[in-house]
Amino acid sequence: MRQTIWLIAGWVGLAFFSRGGEVAKADSAMRITILYDNTTAVTGGKPDWGFACLVEGMGKTILFDTGTKSALLKENIELLQVDTGKIDLIVISHMHGDHTGGLEWVLSQKKGLTVFLPASAGEPYLAKVRQWGGNPVPVSASREICAGVFSTGALPADFNPAFTEQALVIVREKGVLVLTGCAHPGILAIARRAVDMKLGKPDIALGGFHLAQTADARVMEIIAALKELGVNRCGATHCTGEAAIGLFRKEFGREFIEMGVGRVIDIAR
Repeated sequence: MRQTIWLIAGWVGLAFFSRGGEVAKADSAMRITILYDNTTAVTGGKPDWGFACLVEGMGKTILFDTGTKSALLKENIELLQVDTGKIDLIVISHMHGDHTGGLEWVLSQKKGLTVFLPASAGEPYLAKVRQWGGNPVPVSASREICAGVFSTGALPADFNPAFTEQALVIVREKGVLVLTGCAHPGILAIARRAVDMKLGKPDIALGGFHLAQTADARVMEIIAALKELGVNRCGATHCTGEAAIGLFRKEFGREFIEMGVGRVIDIAR
């Protein structure tokens, strides 16, 4: 009987990994903690233009982007009592300073971390990451980052096709979670890429949506299109812009997820 239980447990454990066309799922729950953002959700949090968050509960702990100023990232991490030693890997969405500014400091805290970043970063920057103690992995096509977590691949930005950005697609039972840095390729283009990856419907979208200069009417069209794709919950922040964030908050109502430094988002599988 005991042997049978262990065999079943082993089979269940294998189900978390991709094989035979199946896709690994997230753990029973995951947690996203905002470390760097334009606003703060906690007393003592230091807001600043930029974005970074910690994704836990995926088997590996992922730091997604690193904000603008290493000193502020450090202060927020200390305030939130985040142990940088538990970070397993880093994903950089795109090569703008408000997302890469704290990378050197993070790598000084834990050497040897794998850093996934768009291939458009170029060899000189990859050499810097190696010098800082990281192991850079340039990303072009969509790929698995770790069990249940995928990169969309490097998508062309709306302002310059040579400049690319990746987003994370996290697989859940209820649908995928799409996590963006600035969504320079367009939040709709990123959500549609998630659909094309056939990992599940985009159920949650979080991050910067790059809509600060976008007319309200167009923002409303984007919100409607996201809902049509299956997005039920949304947390818009950073470069989304205050006016657009207000529209997302109104249209998603109770399903809008407030962001800001210190916000902890527990997401059931």
